Parts: sequence; structure tokens; C-alpha cells
Amino acid sequence: MSDALPPWRPLLRGARQREGRSPQARWLQLATLGSDGSPRVRTLVFRGWAGACQLDLLTDRRSEKSAELSAEPRLELCWLLPKAKSQFRLRGHRLLLNADDDQSARSQHWQQLHPGARSLWGWPQPGAPFDPLGDFPEALGDAVPLPETFELVRIEIQQVELLELVGHPHRRRRWRLDQDWAEERLNP
Repeated sequence: MSDALPPWRPLLRGARQREGRSPQARWLQLATLGSDGSPRVRTLVFRGWAGACQLDLLTDRRSEKSAELSAEPRLELCWLLPKAKSQFRLRGHRLLLNADDDQSARSQHWQQLHPGARSLWGWPQPGAPFDPLGDFPEALGDAVPLPETFELVRIEIQQVELLELVGHPHRRRRWRLDQDWAEERLNP
């Protein structure tokens, strides 16, 4: 696969830039298939690009989404950028990395997080019954070792749809990896 950026990447970058410093510009929704066959949607934080068509998200290995992605790696992301009036739908699958690459990437992401963000991996298991006496640290400093529950979710994107909610009619386009990212216009 080429390392050249696909044509939708500059469009996504431009839309994100129009959001300014808004933290919402980094939030995207992850759609997975639940263990019971029902659809599940969660909001996650974009953590960066790992390649031209690969992006990184982080999760807690103890969460349901971790098990769901292990059982069914296909997924879709929705990245709504309201100031740009753009919705990007990214379809792909979770990539499994070899142990060395996974450990290296996890360590790098762990070091890039501020202590308050790291604290989430020191909390009790996500989705378990709440214990008011549970330990919920506010921060995990640099000396705290990388927890085994700190999981990298690297996604390889295979299709992108962009819906631009401007003009009449709105504009909708699609790019697919198996078609060398050729642009295709669609009805909105």
C-alpha cells in the first residue's frame, strides 16, 4: 500500500482546522457490533494517524468494545465537524499489530497523555456496578507503568464518505481503497 495521502485526508484536515481549538474536533463516534448482535455506538478521541489510511484510538481492554472488536473487527466511524458542516464516515477494520509494534505504539501514546487522561486506566472496570468506595484516581503520573488494560485500537480505513451540509443540494462523495481512492459523487 502506498504511503501517499488519499484525497480525502486533506479534506478532513481542512474541516478539522475550521473547528479551531474545539475539543469536539477530536471526537468521533465508533460503531461496532455488540456481543448480542445489536449495534453499539461510543464516542472516542482521535489520537493520531499511524499511516496514510490508519488512525489510532485508545480504550480500556476491560471494556465491552474491546471484546466486541476482537470478535468482529469491522467498524464504522462518524466524524461530525459542525463548523465545517461536514460529516465523514470512515469504514474499515481493526488491525492487529505484532506484540513489539503494539507495545511500542502503546508506550508512545501513554507518554503523550497528560496525567489526568491517564487516570481513566486506574479506575475500576468500565461498565461494572458502581462502588462508592472504589478508587478513582484523578491523575496517574509519569512514574506509573503502562497498564495492561491500556489498549491501542488501530484502524485501517477502507472507505470514506463525506457529506457536506452546504449549498443546494448538499454534496456527498465516496472514496474506496479497492478503487485506488477514486472519488465518486453520490446523491446526498
